[in-house]
Amino acid sequence: MKKTVTTLADGRELIYYDAAEDTVRDAVDQRPLDPVSTSSEIRRDPLLGDAVAIASHRQARTYHPPADACPLCPTREGRHSEIPDDHYDVAVFENRFPSLAGDSGRCEVVCFTSDHDASFADLTEEQAALVLAAWTDRTAALAALGQVTQVFCFENRGAEIGVTLGHPHGQIYGYPFVTPRTELMLRSAARHREETGSNLFDDVVAREEKDGSRVVLATDHWIAFVPYAAHWPYEVHLYPRRRVPDLRELDEGARTEFPQVYLEFLRRFDRIFGPGEPPTPYISAWHQAPFVADGREDFALHLELFTIRRTSGKLKFLAGSESGMSVFINDVPPEAAAERLREVASQ
Repeated sequence: MKKTVTTLADGRELIYYDAAEDTVRDAVDQRPLDPVSTSSEIRRDPLLGDAVAIASHRQARTYHPPADACPLCPTREGRHSEIPDDHYDVAVFENRFPSLAGDSGRCEVVCFTSDHDASFADLTEEQAALVLAAWTDRTAALAALGQVTQVFCFENRGAEIGVTLGHPHGQIYGYPFVTPRTELMLRSAARHREETGSNLFDDVVAREEKDGSRVVLATDHWIAFVPYAAHWPYEVHLYPRRRVPDLRELDEGARTEFPQVYLEFLRRFDRIFGPGEPPTPYISAWHQAPFVADGREDFALHLELFTIRRTSGKLKFLAGSESGMSVFINDVPPEAAAERLREVASQ
């Protein structure tokens, strides 16, 4: 992999990740951009104890542009974009409309491919490996920033999820605090350690593998299952067999095997609801340990992939119980979801 760091016209950082070591990236951003002005502010909810990012400047962000005006496509034929070069393998840049900025953290955009009409599932294993390398490199880079406590790599896919740019891409958030979901996991892991003397994540994986009814796929270096108390209609958790706190510590075997495993899952998700159905909307989320936190050594890196589509033509909405009380109601039994995800493997 070759990494090339440059800047955009307004001073934001842009990083190219190329498979070929002899790739030259010297294109200059020709756009007359004003310096980025953000108003991101972190406020604490005194009742719940969680944090909310107030970012009014995001009201002006790009919203469903036509394909010929996509800001994530390469710059071609006089049409300038966020990527000055006329092609790229993987590109990462600071978000122009960040939810978190300055002392409040950092937000980056990850472009998986220069092909506007592709999806992550269309990538080759080599391309997916390059994305994994970019996620890992950005985790390491953001870990070195004093204001970043936790890194979250994720992809929102589909208009139903709220995606406003159709180009295949994801995002990376560098939070200045430990996120509420992670705090809950750390507390549960600490309680489990105190009560049993063992690691919660290890025990969950072992229990799922022993039961087997919710396991979707198991390989030498990864295991994936629908969790016992899945929140979403179709939800898969993917764990490396060797527990590590974050992407930086994956071993070579897990890195080598990941592209094949992950692409297989994404392709299965697109087959859940049968032929002729539109692409399945999903959220793919890496859960990494905070860099400085009690219990970091007990945390297990894992990826959660889920869709809000519960059946053909119907979505799972977060209505009263979910939004008002954070109590999820799942219409699809996890065992049935796992069985369906195993069924579509050969389609």
